[in-house]
Amino acid sequence: MKKKLMLLFMLLCIFTSTTIYADDMAIKKALDRLGIQQSDVQPLLIKGLKSVLTDRGVFYLTEDGQYILYGKLYDIRGPVPVNLTNKLLVTKLEALKEQMIVYKALKEKYVISIFTDITCSYCQKLHQQIHEYNKLGITVRYLAFPHQGLGSKLEKDMQSIWCSSDKIKAFNTAMNSKKVSLATCKNDIRKQYMLGIQFGVQGTPAIILSNGLIIPGYHEAKEIIAILETQHFATRVDS
Repeated sequence: MKKKLMLLFMLLCIFTSTTIYADDMAIKKALDRLGIQQSDVQPLLIKGLKSVLTDRGVFYLTEDGQYILYGKLYDIRGPVPVNLTNKLLVTKLEALKEQMIVYKALKEKYVISIFTDITCSYCQKLHQQIHEYNKLGITVRYLAFPHQGLGSKLEKDMQSIWCSSDKIKAFNTAMNSKKVSLATCKNDIRKQYMLGIQFGVQGTPAIILSNGLIIPGYHEAKEIIAILETQHFATRVDS
């Protein structure tokens, strides 16, 4: 009896894993036809649908690879819509926290992540307020988003900052429009850039709150703290 149960269990495992593999292969083939590079396929609570992180953003495909959706996905079962797309991406964001350049608040209340570009004037203007952010209890974590794209000189300059032995000093220097010293390492900023693409970042600075809400553009520290301290900020969703 035990042998039969064990055999049945093994067959179920094989069938399940084969089905998942087949589904993922159908999705991969569909994306290949469209010229879209995938990085991760994940199941959803929605039957027959999977989320796919790609080089062009987050897509949703049917398991047979025949239908594709693009845009934000919301869970509207509760009293407030929940942005499932950004919830997924926040998990990816946290996985990169060791790569971020962090300006930590002494009395930390909130943590924000900012996709930035060292040649962006509004990014530089925001960085001039970094001490104000910290004084208000906001820890700022920077991620690289060179607007010229991967393979550009700007990407190499930002890569050098992230490879510097003193990242804070190198970043401050760059934000004062001074020349970046060349440095190389295994710390690849391409993952940061691609995550920005998946979030839908089109310009810098782009501020990401802990709930996945995106606040585009330059904002003074007092404006951001006002949002963070709003009782219902966590229920807000971006358009």
